[in-house]
Amino acid sequence: MVGSGMGTPGVFGQAQFRILWAAAVTSIVGDQLARVALSLLVFARTGSAAATAGTYALTTIPALVSGVLLSGLADRWPRRSVMVTADAVRAVLVAAMAIPDVPLGVLAGLLVLVQLAEAPFAAAQGAVLPDLLGGRYEAGQTVMLITHQTCLVGGFAGGGLLASWLGPNVALAVDASTFAVSGALLRVGIGRYPVEAVAAAVRLRVELAGWLVRVGRGAGLVARDRRLRMLMSLGWLATFTVVPEGLAVVFTTQAGLGTGWVGVLLAAEPAGAVAGAVLLRLVPRTIRLRMLGVLAVGTSLPLLGYATAPGVAVALALLVVSRLCSAYQVSAASTFVQALGFARAGLIAGQGIGVAAGGVIAQAAGSATIAIAIALAGVAGTALAIAAAAGWARLVPARIADALPAEP
Repeated sequence: MVGSGMGTPGVFGQAQFRILWAAAVTSIVGDQLARVALSLLVFARTGSAAATAGTYALTTIPALVSGVLLSGLADRWPRRSVMVTADAVRAVLVAAMAIPDVPLGVLAGLLVLVQLAEAPFAAAQGAVLPDLLGGRYEAGQTVMLITHQTCLVGGFAGGGLLASWLGPNVALAVDASTFAVSGALLRVGIGRYPVEAVAAAVRLRVELAGWLVRVGRGAGLVARDRRLRMLMSLGWLATFTVVPEGLAVVFTTQAGLGTGWVGVLLAAEPAGAVAGAVLLRLVPRTIRLRMLGVLAVGTSLPLLGYATAPGVAVALALLVVSRLCSAYQVSAASTFVQALGFARAGLIAGQGIGVAAGGVIAQAAGSATIAIAIALAGVAGTALAIAAAAGWARLVPARIADALPAEP
């Protein structure tokens, strides 16, 4: 075995972990390729900013349902079977999406089904890790998180170039093959990891009831605790800052850029977020809490620069700065852990609504004002961020820090 202890070499010395990791890399990169390809495909066929942004929103909103109703499948059948089946289902669905001239309504329905299949896969993968790694679980989880963020950057950047070169339909076919490869790797490379059999209907009722209880308790906590209300407000500002993602294809087309730049613009956002998270970890927690409001404003404020119809270099810089500041979301999430279910549900819904609303506004305003639509999202986000930041500053975060739970 290579290495030992909690270090990364020791984790990769586990053969089954290497297989799990390789499968994850394959499917995550393929997912980002599909996001770019779908946006290009829908915009090419409709010329509609609203339809393009709405399609992008469908890559996030189904998680509200699947996370509650489908993730429990990982506790009903062997974990390997769940992952392989989910990959097989997604391979077939994405292959169907790759067929030329599929009606847009059918394409949207297939996309929703693909996203629904993500939840049981992710739950089964997460359940395998502690059994597989034992005392090295934390190191393995860290590797998987870093891998996910890295693949977002590489998948978007490479996916934009590949989709531009091959065309959206062929790019979707490539994505279908990544799921097939992932499923094959898991089928031959890891154990079954069986679970105790429990009646599916009973477990589903328990899971749904438990989720509703957690969300209800979270909502109650937020209603009673001003700290949590302020933190939730700061967290949900992502509703506005996600708008450039849904309009990336339309923006590059309006700017006269090649389609390969779509992936580059999308990759700038996770790259900035990762860099911001790393930098913010170097700052003492009390100072990070004081900075939440300022960083929240800094996340939306750069989007105002889109009002000048910037070129690609300036647009990239604006997105990177915005995402660098968005690292405050990590600190905010670690402090409202008591209401995490409620916060996550609101965040997912807000991001989907924000992307779709941005597309509708851009469509209503006319194709020549896509940059203005993004700038308007920045104006709204900045105004609300300033209000939330002022409220947070009055709570004296330095004193609050002592009463908040420890960070993970």
